[in-house]
Amino acid sequence: MTLKAPFPYFGGKSKVAHLVWQYFGDVPNYVEPFFGSGAVLLNRPILPGADYKTETVNDADCYLSNFWRALSHDPDGVAQAADWPVNEIDILARHKWLIAQDDFRVLMVADPEYYNVKIAGWWVWGLCSWIGGGWCHTESEQLPHLGDAGRGINRKLPHLGDAGRGINRKLPHLGNAGRDLASYFGQLADRLRKVRVACGDWSRVVGDSVTHKHGVTGVFLDPPYPTSGGKTYAVDSSDVAHDVREWAIVNGDNPLLRIALCGYSGEHAMPDNWHEVAWKATGGYGSQSNGKGRENSTKERIWFSPHCHIMPLLFGGAA
Repeated sequence: MTLKAPFPYFGGKSKVAHLVWQYFGDVPNYVEPFFGSGAVLLNRPILPGADYKTETVNDADCYLSNFWRALSHDPDGVAQAADWPVNEIDILARHKWLIAQDDFRVLMVADPEYYNVKIAGWWVWGLCSWIGGGWCHTESEQLPHLGDAGRGINRKLPHLGDAGRGINRKLPHLGNAGRDLASYFGQLADRLRKVRVACGDWSRVVGDSVTHKHGVTGVFLDPPYPTSGGKTYAVDSSDVAHDVREWAIVNGDNPLLRIALCGYSGEHAMPDNWHEVAWKATGGYGSQSNGKGRENSTKERIWFSPHCHIMPLLFGGAA
């Protein structure tokens, strides 16, 4: 069964996750410095009898990293904290409370084993109810989603019975009743059980000790796009993509590294021995009109390093 994050996320790569794994193959070590919704890892083919040595993910957004950490350790607790109806005053109150948690952010960066279940549940609940950007990162006040009878956390879950057919989330049917939220979170937790979740600067998880010291390593790089315009991600940076590209080029010839770098056409000047793949993004508010989002959806590219190979046996056929 394909797993998906239970929240909306700009720039997710679920549509091309299968392609990434064709180029990476069944690598014994995997590193994802910009984890986001985790679409690539969650779509990794799990081969019978496979024993994955290490999977390490990271995100600079403390709330996002905390959600994945907490989910992997206590899915029932996160589900309980997230199970709440959409209420505007609760959204505003929880938003203000969450952004005031300074100690939480310090602990997330300082302690790789720290997590907060309540913050994880409230964060994902609000993310599924909040209109636009800024959830947990600005002091602005915004209305909850009022269309489709309110989104709420269940707005991002699959069909939950006859009363839930309006849910337009492409996840598998999980049955009926409120048990589905905990059940689905439990399935995500099972997948993430051995995944190491870091929180901080991307460069902390691409050193030798995290990558090729563990053998052949797939490194999936999806930094914030500098040409995306405006503040798109919770933690943006105008120059991180440049730094990521430089790291990729310097390390691209290492036979133990299989690197994938995401960006827009023309954004990265990569060496000739890298393979550039074009693809078209779908979904999201920006692609529902004739605006910048739709234009950018045709500019998506992934550059694969020289030691990436098409691995048809992973998917039962030639590429």
